[in-house]
Amino acid sequence: MRLSTATLLVLLPFFVAALPHDTRRSIPIAKHSKLSLGGTVNLDALKQHLRYVEGKIRRGNAAYERNTGKRMSVEPIATSRKRADEFASNPLVDFESSLWYGTISVGTPPVEYKIDFDTGSSDLFLPGSDCKKNCDGHTLYDSSKSETSKALEKDFTLQYGDGSTVNGLQFTDTVIIAGVTAETQTLGSAKEYSEGFSSKRFPADGLMGMGYESISSYGASPVFQSFVSQKKVSKPVFAFKLAKEGSELTLGGLNTKLYKVHGVLNNHRQGYWMVEMDSMSAGNETAIKKSAAIIDTGTTLIIGEPSKVAEFYKAIPEAKEASTLGAGLYTVPCKSIPEISLTFAGKTFPVTKETFSLGAVEEGSEDCVAGVASAEVGSIGWIVGDVFLQNVYTAFDLEGNRVGFAELA
Repeated sequence: MRLSTATLLVLLPFFVAALPHDTRRSIPIAKHSKLSLGGTVNLDALKQHLRYVEGKIRRGNAAYERNTGKRMSVEPIATSRKRADEFASNPLVDFESSLWYGTISVGTPPVEYKIDFDTGSSDLFLPGSDCKKNCDGHTLYDSSKSETSKALEKDFTLQYGDGSTVNGLQFTDTVIIAGVTAETQTLGSAKEYSEGFSSKRFPADGLMGMGYESISSYGASPVFQSFVSQKKVSKPVFAFKLAKEGSELTLGGLNTKLYKVHGVLNNHRQGYWMVEMDSMSAGNETAIKKSAAIIDTGTTLIIGEPSKVAEFYKAIPEAKEASTLGAGLYTVPCKSIPEISLTFAGKTFPVTKETFSLGAVEEGSEDCVAGVASAEVGSIGWIVGDVFLQNVYTAFDLEGNRVGFAELA
């Protein structure tokens, strides 16, 4: 389903109007990553992350086909070019640059868990009390101790391209984020975590997908959609600030203190938060023209098909393909990190050199690993992750099927 331009224009005032009674809720979030170690790149972690994203997208595509009876495909995306001076919280923790996490509560009585918030998937899972592998150091979900837990008599298996697997049983229970409550929310209680989700590599306890139900491996409503359908938030909008300081997830509206100017897009509504990217530039040269783009807080890099990524790097002098370091990777000279930018809805947003460069290949190297990489993600366009998202305030509008970007305040 796609909205007409006329519909988008009707919905636009929502972003610029004050929210009634200011009922939005925010939580702090933090970020963790092992992609950089003392200014140099952790190549093993980087390669694992690329394979992880490949697997996540393949799984989402398969779930979409199973849930809708249609194949995932890219179609032209209508875009609203209207802009205004303003758009219309749980703080987040930064774990070394690739994983953003905050706190939620599950069960009755509520138990707190650290959760990775991922707009590129749609399911919530936690390590269960009967987890026998790679769950040490995590807070475990014990369904027998929750008065509101109900077993669904269904199992689940989530496989990722890096070989990591999460599997277990499905339950419903109460989920609370920043005081907002979802009743009978479907979640997975894992009997097994792979090494990729062990506490030394994954400091959060579990993961919460914030995409659409159509890519849910459970075939169930994701948490935020439950908030909306149960009328627990005043507006069907959530937003992220992902930065070194003051990162947060806001539910039910926007934190006007965190941004300056915005552009508005409509979502393709294919399960992912997919929008049209006008272009991607390096320096003054447009390297990539119109393309679909999935906006994914669960991906660190900007990822595209190999041929498109090679085309992008042709616009960067001295950029080098670096498959000897890992498939899909490129380097640029550390002394001359290029200026790159992405354009959405006619507005260009720069990417800082600090976020584009992932660090030196090794200590003393003149080459730095760049934040745009290639992977076999199918014909879905680009996956735009934290390399870009750390530079903007990002809002996701479920009712309008739109994603908005704003300059950080």
